[in-house]
Amino acid sequence: MSKTLRSSTASERWLTRGVLGIGLASLFSDWGHEAATAILPTFLFSMGAPAVALGLIEGVSDGFSSFAKLAGGLIADRPRWRKPVGIIGYLATAITTFAYAFAKGWPFLLWMRALGWMGRGARGPSRDTLLADSVRPEQQGRAFGFERAMDTVGAVLGPLSATALLGAFGARAVLRWTLVPGAAAAIAFAILAPKQLAEHHALPSDDRYQKRLAFAQLPKSFWHFLTGVFAHGIGDFAPTLFILRASQILTPRLGATRAATVSLALYTFYNVVNAAVSYPAGALGDRRNKRGLLAMGYLVSAATYAGFIVGRPTIPLLATLFGLAGVHGAFQQSLEKSAATELLPREVRGSGFGVLATANGIGDLVSSVVVGALWSTVGPAAGFFYAGVFAVIGAALVFRWR
Repeated sequence: MSKTLRSSTASERWLTRGVLGIGLASLFSDWGHEAATAILPTFLFSMGAPAVALGLIEGVSDGFSSFAKLAGGLIADRPRWRKPVGIIGYLATAITTFAYAFAKGWPFLLWMRALGWMGRGARGPSRDTLLADSVRPEQQGRAFGFERAMDTVGAVLGPLSATALLGAFGARAVLRWTLVPGAAAAIAFAILAPKQLAEHHALPSDDRYQKRLAFAQLPKSFWHFLTGVFAHGIGDFAPTLFILRASQILTPRLGATRAATVSLALYTFYNVVNAAVSYPAGALGDRRNKRGLLAMGYLVSAATYAGFIVGRPTIPLLATLFGLAGVHGAFQQSLEKSAATELLPREVRGSGFGVLATANGIGDLVSSVVVGALWSTVGPAAGFFYAGVFAVIGAALVFRWR
């Protein structure tokens, strides 16, 4: 085989060094902070913290993260800053999660979590921009699908590791252990993530970006797409509410303890399905219309919500619904960013990813609050109906602007 042909074949590989490094960083980072998240309620209870403390910790952290994503988007428009910001972001998450082990009260946990989530939010647009620049345009669905699959594998390994270590070593030892995967994430990103754009992605110097108002440069087609994403997002509540509903359904038949165990097993199944489907969904997007497939993924979530409203509460049905929710999550996470990449000029791609992440963060907050309020005041069916309506609206808007 000639040197030219070998070079051409190598350039067409989607699993580049950068894609692998960013995927490993996502896996290790999620492994660490999901292990801490899994035991956080128990750890707070052991310190005598009130129930409202967990809500404050999560709410403040999500708020800090949303603002950091916007700032991180502006930073990501400067190529020389992307990799340093990514490394610092992964280290910030690792160190602050490790610091939970030394907490004497819940306010310390609140500030450590908030700082860690700021690092997590700020690094996101830089990571996504580097990932998009690591492959050719027609390979980006596979790259984002792979990264999401690795991230979800970490989300499965985290709680499993925490459960295995908790009984033998205690909560503080588990929290100290999270430094190992957290540091591994930063190392993988530092060694393997690309330092600069590939030649076929070459951009002008940073000075050009500094003279522009990045958000004003985002195209109308991206804002139209974002309208559909946000409409879906304000109905797309946190998957922990699926766990709550499964527990409510199963407790009368199985008792509280067994119902909780089965519900957590269903959530693990959800994450396994999400991880398994993420790469195929992204790869399919490289061959078909990404926004059409994304709209289909949104409709899968509407079918899931309908199943919780009208279906009989059996374990096989719940497993099916959790599996559908995993399929929806895989399509959403793999295709939203790769579809956005097609719409964003390279010089403001970082800002676009920051706006997309912030819109999703605001949507998560609105949806969880509204669905929770409807759940408490009217009933679970009202919350699922609300979510289903906005899933259909989001699908229609995304498909309309294809």
